[in-house]
Amino acid sequence: MLNGIHFLLTYTCNYECDHCFLYCSPHSKGTFTLEQIRAVLDESVKIGTIEWIYFEGGEPFLFYPIMLEGIKLANKKGFKIGIVTNSYWATCTEDAEVWLKSLTDLGVKDFTVSDDEFHFENKDDNLSKVARSAADKLNLPTSSISINEPTVEKGNEKEHEKGKQIIGGGVMFRGRAVETLTENLPQRSWNEMVECPYEDLEGLGRIHVDPFGNAQICQGLSIGNFWESPLSELVKNYHAESHPICGPLIRGGPAQLVKEYEVKHKDTYVDECHLCFLTRLALIDKFPKYLTPKQVYGLEEI
Repeated sequence: MLNGIHFLLTYTCNYECDHCFLYCSPHSKGTFTLEQIRAVLDESVKIGTIEWIYFEGGEPFLFYPIMLEGIKLANKKGFKIGIVTNSYWATCTEDAEVWLKSLTDLGVKDFTVSDDEFHFENKDDNLSKVARSAADKLNLPTSSISINEPTVEKGNEKEHEKGKQIIGGGVMFRGRAVETLTENLPQRSWNEMVECPYEDLEGLGRIHVDPFGNAQICQGLSIGNFWESPLSELVKNYHAESHPICGPLIRGGPAQLVKEYEVKHKDTYVDECHLCFLTRLALIDKFPKYLTPKQVYGLEEI
């Protein structure tokens, strides 16, 4: 059941991380206006099952006034609010408290920070820890996302096939990670990848909405454009089995997507996301309505 709407408030980010699902950078385009936020929130009410509204990016704090107003609007409609940030603004605890005081006053229920070596290579200069310290002082509920450089490890006998190499670090190989982080990692046969291990393609659970109107159930995988058809109607009319991309993924994972559209492929890939992302990239011109926006595939919009 769909219970969360996650605003990609902006694709712009002050970082350009190797593992970014969305290919975000300081040059990325697309930011919500307040009018657009209001429209999405109105539709979220109509859906009837939404509990949580998140503001993410990119980096939402780059557009702090718009983020705050969006939180106020969502708050008035009775939604629980969450935020995800890279904490670039938390240069010292005192200043970080100033940034966060308004969020506390607005009753934000989840404040999530990126806390990993992609954002902070120097552990002594980790702004996420400053942000969490300030949040704790303000009694703002916090959590962290920690994704680190992929490492090759030996699987233990209990959890993995004995002696099998596994990849540590938590990276999912979609977005920029496909370009920057797959080299020299162990790979598996493409025809073993028969399910999507991460996304709820049938019940949805949560969707990400972007300023261009894309309702994404995975980065770059949309159920339609909510500027063309109301978001509540897109959700109501969504049938996973008949979706040209989700249908094959449900029937047999990325391998089935390859088979149904006869996509040229290599013999091996790092993981399911790796195969799925490159297969979708190959199909992007065939299904432009559903494989969008191009910038999250590392392509220029024409």
